[in-house]
Amino acid sequence: MLIGVPKELKNHEYRVGISPRGVRELLYHGHRVIVQKDAGTGIGFDDHQYQDAGALIIETPDEIYDQAEMIVKVKEPQIGECQMVKEGQILFTYLHLAAEPKIADALIDSGCIAIAYETVTDEFGNLPLLAPMSEIAGRVSAQVGAHCLERASGGRGTLLGGVPGVEPGNVVIIGGGVVGTNAAIIASGMGANVTILDRNINKIREIDARFDGRVRTIHSTMDSVEEYVSKADVVIGSVLIPGAAAPKIIDENLLSKMQTGSVIVDVAIDQGGCAASSKPTTHEDPTYIVDGVVHYCVTNMPSAVARTASKALENTTLPYIVALADEGYRSALKENPHFKNGLNLCRGRVTHEAVANDLNHAFVPPASFLGG
Repeated sequence: MLIGVPKELKNHEYRVGISPRGVRELLYHGHRVIVQKDAGTGIGFDDHQYQDAGALIIETPDEIYDQAEMIVKVKEPQIGECQMVKEGQILFTYLHLAAEPKIADALIDSGCIAIAYETVTDEFGNLPLLAPMSEIAGRVSAQVGAHCLERASGGRGTLLGGVPGVEPGNVVIIGGGVVGTNAAIIASGMGANVTILDRNINKIREIDARFDGRVRTIHSTMDSVEEYVSKADVVIGSVLIPGAAAPKIIDENLLSKMQTGSVIVDVAIDQGGCAASSKPTTHEDPTYIVDGVVHYCVTNMPSAVARTASKALENTTLPYIVALADEGYRSALKENPHFKNGLNLCRGRVTHEAVANDLNHAFVPPASFLGG
């Protein structure tokens, strides 16, 4: 199979879908790889490294999309890229279509086979291709929360870890999944008072045991969310419903009760955000203020550490890329029901139920395209 790796176009997006190491692996399996010029230059993967690994360097993205049978990316294609996607072409990337209806419609019109990293599952019900970016986003969220809390960033001027004789800041994490627990690792390591709110009592028990009392765990209800968010210095939103839009946990009323100069880091912004006041931002212009509260809502947060993120992503995606290339999408997805959950769009139809519901499209079961 001919696999294409375009350069990412999203603002300050330096991650790359396949590294030179990944190219070597795909060539070992008998496939060919074309990489857009300078696709990995921003993180030290130079064109000559790709060439040494066996890839062909292509000048323009339209040539990549025109030639490749499968496109491997990191972020959803931007509107201009969607016009390049061909009917029957495999697109393997993060999509987050529930939050991007225009992009979803463009990809539906293209007739491509769109497989989303974020909805692939495993035998335990986890999200293995989302997990590495969730780990990174969680850890980065605590760092940027501490930075946004500084007075020059619009924050309260509070040092998250405090100093002897002065209390540390309060970090409230909504959602105790991969993002939330990784945010807690960094925030608690900084010395902050950390509280995790979650609805799943078994998850709460796991978190309590993992942190051995260093992090407070609270069952998430309307009352507890209001109580802890209103007193927080930093709120990290990490709620997730796979494929679906994030629920709005922080409404306008609760926002008005938050402390002036406090911070919301909305990691759920890829799925629309968990605060009613959240709107997508970029690394170039990452924050804005509503009701005195600093909002950080960057939709590609892991790109801040793009080299680490690219390596971590490829560690998990490469076996799936190889399977698609070796077997074709029909066989690869049909033989692995967990991989099949990644199929969001197929030849003009929406094949993931949560995505279909949020986009108000008819849901077409994947089996109708895969033959069982």
